[in-house]
Amino acid sequence: MESLTAENYLKTIYAICADADDEAASTGELARRLELAPGTVTGMLQRLDEARLIKYRPHQGARLTPAGRRAALRVIRRHRLMELFLTRTLGMSWDEVHEEAERLEHAASDRLVDRIDAFLGFPERDPHGDPIPDATGEFRAVGGESLDRCEAGTRFVLVRVIRGTPDLLRYLADGGLEIGAPGEVVENHALAGVITVESAERRTSLSRQMAEQILVRAIDVR
Repeated sequence: MESLTAENYLKTIYAICADADDEAASTGELARRLELAPGTVTGMLQRLDEARLIKYRPHQGARLTPAGRRAALRVIRRHRLMELFLTRTLGMSWDEVHEEAERLEHAASDRLVDRIDAFLGFPERDPHGDPIPDATGEFRAVGGESLDRCEAGTRFVLVRVIRGTPDLLRYLADGGLEIGAPGEVVENHALAGVITVESAERRTSLSRQMAEQILVRAIDVR
C-alpha cells in the first residue's frame, strides 16, 4: 500500500482515539477527517488490518496495534518537528506551517528528522503546544484546563491550541494569545456562550467552541 496514504490513516486514527479517550476510531469519523467516502475508508482499513497495523472490526471501528502506534508516532514526530523548524528558522507564523508540514512529513528521512531535532535543541512542544514524540515515541503529556472552564478573574498562561484552524490561530495571534502568553479571563458568560480574555493589553471575545480548543495553565499572582 502507498506509504503516504497509510501514514495519514494511522496518524488520524491515533488522533481520533486520543480525542475520544482511547475509544475506537469509527469509519464515519475517519471519513469526515480525511474527507473521503466511507467505502474508500473501509477498504483501506481492511488493508491496514491485514498488514497488522490496526485491529479493525466492522461497526466497531479501528484501533492501532503496537506496530501501528509506532508508525503513527513516527509521522507525528516528523510533522511537529517540521512545524517548529519552519517557525524558528524561516519565521513562518503558526497558522502557516501545518499545510507545509503535511507535505514535508512524508518526504523527510528519519536521519534528517533526528538532525532537525538536535538542531532545535530536542524540543518538547511544537508551535501549537502539541507534544513532540522523541525518537523512541515517548513524549510528555501536556497538562492544562480548557479555557471555557475558567471563571472570570482567572490568570493563566496559554499552553496548547488543539486542532486550531488557520483562521482561529490568526484570530488568537491578533489578540496576543500565543503559546506561553499570559492572560486573564475577564468574563465567562455560560448562557451566552462567550468568553472574553485580555492578553498583551488587548481584549478578545471567544465562542465556547473556540475556548474548548485552548488549553491554559492557571497561575497564582499572590
